[in-house]
Amino acid sequence: MRLSGVPVTLEAYPAQTLTNQHFREIGHFPFARFYLPPTLSGLWDETPERAYTFLEDDNRGAVSPDPVVTLDGMGFHLSVKGVGSTVDPFSSRPLDRSYASELTEDKDVRDRLGRPSPLPPAEETERIITGERWLRGSPYGGQGLEHAQIALNVSERADLTSLNGFLIAPVVQVAFLPEALSDRLRTLHWYRKFRGPIVQELRLVPSNVRIYFHAKNTVGNNVRHVFDTFGLDTNAKALAFELRFLQSSLAMLTLFARTLRFDTSKQRYYGLDFHDVWLDKDAVLAPDGAVYFVDLEGIEEEGVDREKVGEKLEDQVFRSLYEFVFAYEQIEQERTRRFGGTHTRKGHFETMLTEALREDPFLRVREGPEGVGLLIRNALAEESLNILFPLTDR
Repeated sequence: MRLSGVPVTLEAYPAQTLTNQHFREIGHFPFARFYLPPTLSGLWDETPERAYTFLEDDNRGAVSPDPVVTLDGMGFHLSVKGVGSTVDPFSSRPLDRSYASELTEDKDVRDRLGRPSPLPPAEETERIITGERWLRGSPYGGQGLEHAQIALNVSERADLTSLNGFLIAPVVQVAFLPEALSDRLRTLHWYRKFRGPIVQELRLVPSNVRIYFHAKNTVGNNVRHVFDTFGLDTNAKALAFELRFLQSSLAMLTLFARTLRFDTSKQRYYGLDFHDVWLDKDAVLAPDGAVYFVDLEGIEEEGVDREKVGEKLEDQVFRSLYEFVFAYEQIEQERTRRFGGTHTRKGHFETMLTEALREDPFLRVREGPEGVGLLIRNALAEESLNILFPLTDR
């Protein structure tokens, strides 16, 4: 499937990389490269191999319009995280080479910013990778090794794209920007200088359609476009899409249970949890409706005592429950608008939940006199740690 969006030109250079153990055999385009916007090509003395046309994705990312590899029968696109931003983080002023020149006290860097790219110019918005320390582990517009390593670690725990049913957009490689280039970028800062290695994440994504934020077309602001893009032109296709959305989203809401382990040395339970990442902006929809989590840098293990396991399971569901129901409502409303519906809102939701979780080893629907609940089991198969989370009330 060819994606649509705002074009972004990136120039490719050979790079030193860390490679996901599941993808060690990959050596062709477009991997083992780092990518610079033409705005910054003057900061590096090597000639780019060639320029590629990507599409704008998120504040500091870009995605290839066409798939680059097939995984599990689905085309995946290259997503590069850390290719520069277009706007000042502290105002709405465009972040272009003229503004960047004001940020540095290094005359050589200012002169280099004025150099034209050796490749034909692209008429588009300029973008800048800065050296401003941002979100603790990353420079503004770029990516830091600390965060990229976390994302790579999560990717290596998965079976390509699945971690016990939790779907991810895997990091294939972490590409290092050369130290001389990174040093020049670090001079471009407002207040605090990022001093760690500057890298880029080379990821595989099934699309650039997000739930609500960080994309031009999302489920939240243009669900009609989503249906048209993914070819949901019959009720059967729309129902299958909705079913896959429910399956994959609920797997995300129960990640801690799916990765639960017990550390005998510490006598604590550990599982993966989310930190500063969210369903509505950090996940993308595949053409079949499955939700793949993209920004893996915010997923790390968290430990709790035994008596807190149930509370953690409940908290993780609550954390993204609103975003989950919001997105489901947009999809179901559009399906009904196009093809009609005969069920009540809750009745249809409960029916779809039961079907969606029929083969999930960690989740089951439990119906009672007060409503429908979600039985959450765990990777340790300890029944005493299971909880029943209420989803609908009678």
